[in-house]
Amino acid sequence: MDEYILMNSTMPEQPEPYWRDSFDVESFPTLEEDLDVDVVIVGGGISGITTAYRLSEEGLKIALVEADVLLNGTTGHTTAKITAQHGAIYDELTSHLGKEKAKLYYDAATDAMAFIQNLVQDKKIDCDFSNEDAYLYTTMNTGVNKLQNEFEAYKQLGIKGELVQTIPLNLPVKAALVMKGQAQFHPLKYLSYLVGKIKENGGFIFEHTVAEDIKEGNQPTVLTRGGSKVTANSVVVASHFPFYDGGGLYFSRLHVERSYILAAKVPKGECPDGMYLNVDSPSRSLRYTMQDGEKLALIGGEEHKTGQGINTKYHYDALEQYGMELFSDLNIEYRWSTQDMVTLDKVPYIGKVSRMHQNIFVASGYRKWGMTNGTMAGLLLSDLILKRENRYESLYRPSRFIADPSVKHFITHNADVAKQLLKGKFDKNEKHPDDVKKDEAAVVTVNGKRAGAYRDSEGQLHVVDTTCTHMGCEVHWNDGDRSWDCPCHGSRYSPSGDVLEGPAKKPLKKL
Repeated sequence: MDEYILMNSTMPEQPEPYWRDSFDVESFPTLEEDLDVDVVIVGGGISGITTAYRLSEEGLKIALVEADVLLNGTTGHTTAKITAQHGAIYDELTSHLGKEKAKLYYDAATDAMAFIQNLVQDKKIDCDFSNEDAYLYTTMNTGVNKLQNEFEAYKQLGIKGELVQTIPLNLPVKAALVMKGQAQFHPLKYLSYLVGKIKENGGFIFEHTVAEDIKEGNQPTVLTRGGSKVTANSVVVASHFPFYDGGGLYFSRLHVERSYILAAKVPKGECPDGMYLNVDSPSRSLRYTMQDGEKLALIGGEEHKTGQGINTKYHYDALEQYGMELFSDLNIEYRWSTQDMVTLDKVPYIGKVSRMHQNIFVASGYRKWGMTNGTMAGLLLSDLILKRENRYESLYRPSRFIADPSVKHFITHNADVAKQLLKGKFDKNEKHPDDVKKDEAAVVTVNGKRAGAYRDSEGQLHVVDTTCTHMGCEVHWNDGDRSWDCPCHGSRYSPSGDVLEGPAKKPLKKL
């Protein structure tokens, strides 16, 4: 028990990403009147901002609409690795999609990385950009075979890589695969430059403006919760989970995973250059960023389906333990978590929202590799809207359905949804709301029905119906991040029931 207390002694009480605390992002007004533009983009992350930047540079009249504040979603909670090494993915893509599409995936990520690097250099953007080698590694015998297979895929696809036996980490590594010349940066500093250019080009940007639906037509209209409307020739849905389905059945073709990050000061000279990711389970990630001229270690991993993890505080504890294995001392300054969508075949959905819609576009399913995938979304979508050829259109087309592996993953994902739905309905708890202590939450029973209670630090009790407003699954308390999370499709709610992340659009019912 003493060791457990020691391990948690430096853990910050509240989750907060380093990126948001270290850089002030400009604020924008709420949309309060109707607007007509060439293109309306819903979502203020890297996909929406990159798309808006490129189109505004071409002279189009743009409106960018964000439900919360810019860069506070997945983009503001990333590890910000800019790389084509998206885990041990190329052997898998080659097996399921074939060599041609696997190579296209690599080329797309490389093009996105080059776009960022060229823009940073040409415009002299101060965003802590640095080129780094990216390593996949294993500490297990089973992982050695996985890395060897991945290296063989590299050779088949013409990807430059090297299989090595040692890396500069204090771990019993059995093998590693390095992809040289990748990169990292401060995502908010980079994207804030793009936001400034969008403004300069006459684009409109709105925050705290929730898009609820799209009225279809030759000029589709985005309808907002506040009653204002934005009519355009094209609409881009870049809202993380698509707020508008358009017949694409995205809730059945995406699942949501959470992962966790610690930012810690470590003794000088102990944090190496480079970016590291294991291929074992549980997942472990390491990179550094610069803070006041010194390296700040970013330690990540512990992924699981949203709403289905153990007590989420344990995920942070596990990462702290990993950091203590790597470094002689660990001073944790920040902790935060993030979540991202995973498609059936692990390739993002980027393009027309469905075959029925020629002027409504979507971008989702980045599998935690949003810096390159989100940038590629901006490049591809802007080309589609401008009627330009793009060699990656068929690879990312959202309406694709590749039998292997999509059928198996479709069945597994939706069987799990059904399991979670039933499990929640039979989850009984005799605890009463009065039993909940300060800064504590619990599933309770109110008038014989399941409810969620949270008592804040001031002693005020918040009681909500735990039935997710998306499709009726029962939410669970996320103690590490103070939220109610849905295990079926990943919706998240604040302690008082307000929507934090979709696909849910309506808050939990207050009791």
